[in-house]
Amino acid sequence: MSNSSNKEINTSPRENASASSIEDDKFVSDALAGNEDSYKKLVDKYDRPIFFHIRKMIKEKEMVEDLVQEVFIKAFKNLKTYSNEYAFSTWLYRIATNHTIDYLRKKKLQTFSINDPIRTKDGDMEVQLPDESFATDEPIIKKERKAIVQNAISNLPEKYRAVIQMRHMEELSYDEIAVELDLPLGTVKAHIFRARELLYKALIDKKDMF
Repeated sequence: MSNSSNKEINTSPRENASASSIEDDKFVSDALAGNEDSYKKLVDKYDRPIFFHIRKMIKEKEMVEDLVQEVFIKAFKNLKTYSNEYAFSTWLYRIATNHTIDYLRKKKLQTFSINDPIRTKDGDMEVQLPDESFATDEPIIKKERKAIVQNAISNLPEKYRAVIQMRHMEELSYDEIAVELDLPLGTVKAHIFRARELLYKALIDKKDMF
């Protein structure tokens, strides 16, 4: 992952800064300077801690891996906004917490039952359903969105396309994908991470459709 930003992180030790925090600032500075290996070092260092942090917040263990990768994508996309006034780990954990809360909020909205009454101070209020025969463009829009995403996936390099299809189309776990492709688990995670990054870049120009 590269970043064209010329911003540099001040790597001089902060007052009371730990050795780990100083190391992180050096990784961030090198990453912003275009050192690909520094991104990997940050992921290697915080992958499991972020996993267990998110795991405390949600029940679906398998979903945690996806959220962890999304957190790193979001963090690296916004790396130039990081200020070492505070520890990188604090900044990363805040992103992880907020991202997981957003996930839980969206999930709650998606699972809201239209058959359950809403309790208000004035009593129960039932949700009124619209006329199902009313024609809208929503099915067409959804179909177009699906086609755009599928096209973006089909344009991925083969090794990335395979893991994304297995993960999101066939809904295989990371371990199952590793067995199916005879790849180390870490390689599968890295391929999915990179595939999602490429998809994001491919779909950003189509953002008006989403």
